[in-house]
This record gives sequence, C-alpha cells and structure tokens, in this order.
Amino acid sequence: MIRRLTRVSTLLAAASLLPLASSNAQTFTVQKTSIGGEGGHDYITAEAGTGRVFISRGTHVMVVDGPSGKVIADIPNTPRVHGVALAPKAGHGFTTNGGDSTVTVFDLKTLAAIKKVAVKVGGLDGIMYDDVADKIILTNHSKPGTAVSLDPVSGDIVGTAELEDNAPEGAASDGKGKLYVNNESKNTIQVLDAKSMKVLASWPLAPCDGPTGIALDRPTMRIFSGCGGTSVVVDAKTGKVVATIKNGDGVDALGYDPTQKLIYIPAGREGNVTVVRQDAADKYTVIATVATMPGAKTIAVDPVTHKAYAVALEYGPAAAGAPAGGRGPARGPIIGAYFFAISH
Repeated sequence: MIRRLTRVSTLLAAASLLPLASSNAQTFTVQKTSIGGEGGHDYITAEAGTGRVFISRGTHVMVVDGPSGKVIADIPNTPRVHGVALAPKAGHGFTTNGGDSTVTVFDLKTLAAIKKVAVKVGGLDGIMYDDVADKIILTNHSKPGTAVSLDPVSGDIVGTAELEDNAPEGAASDGKGKLYVNNESKNTIQVLDAKSMKVLASWPLAPCDGPTGIALDRPTMRIFSGCGGTSVVVDAKTGKVVATIKNGDGVDALGYDPTQKLIYIPAGREGNVTVVRQDAADKYTVIATVATMPGAKTIAVDPVTHKAYAVALEYGPAAAGAPAGGRGPARGPIIGAYFFAISH
C-alpha cells in the first residue's frame, strides 16, 4: 500500500469501551487496547472463527487475540512485511516481505516458519487467498505491476500476470474462476483468469479516486472498491459502476461480512470507519460512522464472529527540520500502537 497518513496528535487510553450509535438505531461498540511493539503497520488479517488477528509490523507479524486485544504470538524475520494470507486447507500462512522480495510460508498451528519463497518481480505488497481456485495471490508494486499466483501447499510460483498499473492494490475472487484487482494509480479494476493468470479486461472506476481495498459479494456478483471520499460498487459481470458510497479519506483496505451484508470502510485520515449495509444488489445504506483513530487505514472482518478489527499507531513530534514524509507532514518515532475490536 502507498497511502500516507497524517501524524496522530491525540493519545488514547490503553483499554476502554466506546458505544457508538448508528443512524438506524444499531449500536457498535469499540474496544481499544494498547498492543505496543515496534514497527509500522499495513494490512491486518482475521482468521475465521479462531479469534486470531495477524498484524504486519515492519519486520515481524504480531498475532493478537481479537476479543481480548492480547498479543499471543509473534512471527519474526519478515522484512518490510505488508500482508498476511491464510490457506486453511493447506494449513499454511503466507507473508509478503517487501524488504527482501520473499514470501514467508509458516505453519498455521505452530506459527513456525517453513520456508521463504523468492519472488523476483519485487514490490511485494498485497496478498489474498482464493479459496475456490486454492491459490495464494500476490499484488506487487513492481514495474510493471504484477499479480503472482502461488501453490498454497508447496509455496511454488505457478503463474504471473503483468498489469497496467505499477501500483495494484487489493484483489478479490468471484469463486467462479476470475480475479479482480484494484489499480490505485489508473483508477481501474482489471479482470484476470484465476487459472491462467491472463488479463481479460480493464474497467474504469469513476468517480472513484485511488481504489485500494476490495471485497466481492458472490451471491450478487458485486465488487466493493474502497476509494478516497467516494467508494464504488461494481457489477462483476458487466464492469459497470452501479452505486457509490460516501466515506472518509485514507482508505487502504476494507472489510466485508458476507452473512450480515456489512461493508466496513476505514478512513485513516479522519480516524473513523463507515459501516454500510447492502440492502440489495444496487442499494446501500450507511448505518454508522464508528470512531477509531487517525492512522487506522486498514481493517479485517472475522466472518464467523462478525467482529471487525483495525490498528493505528501514535507518533511523537518530528525532529526540527525533518523532511515531510510521503503525503503528510514529518513524523517522529512511534510512541504507541492501538488495536480496535468493533462489534455490534
């Protein structure tokens, strides 16, 4: 992910509960907990039904018990890690390590590293598990941007697609043999054949600006693309934008609960999450704006427990004369890390 967020200026209590009422009388509760630890963060991944949440932290992956916010394990030696994908049938987890252009394969039970797989295209960033094709999919900020398919048992690379954008972001599977990849710079979605990794189509996403996070509702074949200010819903059969959703800025990964038909869109700049209900294939209602913290740009949903999880970092003041970082002002050292569990 390449989104940069502004410096946080407000300290949060280590553990507290905040009830937040929605416009439709639905109440969301946020538990925030200090989790400490070193390193920045990017994607987070919730393991369905176990409570375990995997959080990328720069050089390692923290494993947190979602309901309690307690750190329960750590996976080391993942330089500049961006994301984690879990392949339950194979019993393996995978991390994208941008620092040495490798994927770490680890055992889901013990969390012990099994091997590292070299990915020569570089720019490792996004990662997801296609449960139907039974493949791990990487989306890489390489030149050109690439999508790479891995076998979840061996970890071997089994396919590569060249994309039209150097900054591909999230990917989603329709369960019918196609993959959909958001292109942040081009404001498009590209469609890939999941087996051959051949690019089939490219669809414009206007009025979306900077599509990053993505999810897909298989029964209605609707794609949700998270964008700054206005996210879009796309018909996965035709490529047409069929609905728009107003949300905050600084979106980097969204979450979707397919049973409850709830979309969670985090705004890292504003420090909140827009919760959207899918009323019908082309009808969407914002039912809550849940306060988190500036910097909470990514989110993950456990589809079994129906909890959503986010992470944000607290930065101290920058040193005098320090240059601006990315798209925001200069930032000082990390002085706190906070974990948010959202339930209703």
